[in-house]
Amino acid sequence: MEMKKRISLELRNRTPAEVAELVVDNCRSSDGEVEGLTDDFKDLEFLSMVNVGLTSLAKLPSLPKLRKLELSDNNISGALETLSEKCPNLTYLNLSGNKIKELSNVEALQSLKSLRSLDLFNCEITTLEEYRDSVFELLPQVTYLDGFDQDDNEAPDSEADDDDEDEDGEDGAGPTGDYDEEDEEEDEEGSEGGEVGLSFLMKKGVQDEEDEDDYAEEEEEEEQAGVRGEKRKRDAEDEGEDDDDDEDD
Repeated sequence: MEMKKRISLELRNRTPAEVAELVVDNCRSSDGEVEGLTDDFKDLEFLSMVNVGLTSLAKLPSLPKLRKLELSDNNISGALETLSEKCPNLTYLNLSGNKIKELSNVEALQSLKSLRSLDLFNCEITTLEEYRDSVFELLPQVTYLDGFDQDDNEAPDSEADDDDEDEDGEDGAGPTGDYDEEDEEEDEEGSEGGEVGLSFLMKKGVQDEEDEDDYAEEEEEEEQAGVRGEKRKRDAEDEGEDDDDDEDD
């Protein structure tokens, strides 16, 4: 699909001024130039044109709010001064898999004062001796080169950070509504469980009292039976004495 047509489809009934993110990866640039993008995309902050056959950025329109630009797997070899002119506020630039060969090719990026992350992975420039030190020296504003800083610390995952912010909600307001509903359901279940438990305990208490009453009654009956047995024994002994007396007479 041609880039111009792809951009038209990506608008999805929006005006260019309403678009903040635009991804047109794997479409085709007919002459190696940017097509279909105009100055009307004035609020565009993220643009991805991966593997679209670009050889030049000369026709890139003015994108004053653009912060992230993905240009990997194209055929760009230089003339990067266009980026400084058209996208002065870039903080992230991915040129991996292009035809960048010399340090002079990236020298034009010195004017991008906000540039913090630059990716040149899989470009011929990376084979130069002391490539990393040279680029950091040439572009002191860059913190991360090919995903790592000068001390080989990996760059943070900006997408993960964005996801965390979304989960926390605006201003760190806390969990989302769905989470609250689940908690509420669990609380209700817990309350029901508490009522059942209380009912069970009360029932058990009543049962224990009944068992104690039954035990007391049985104990009293046994005592009474014992008294009666003693009485019968004494009566029998008395009768035996009376019989002895009669025989003596």
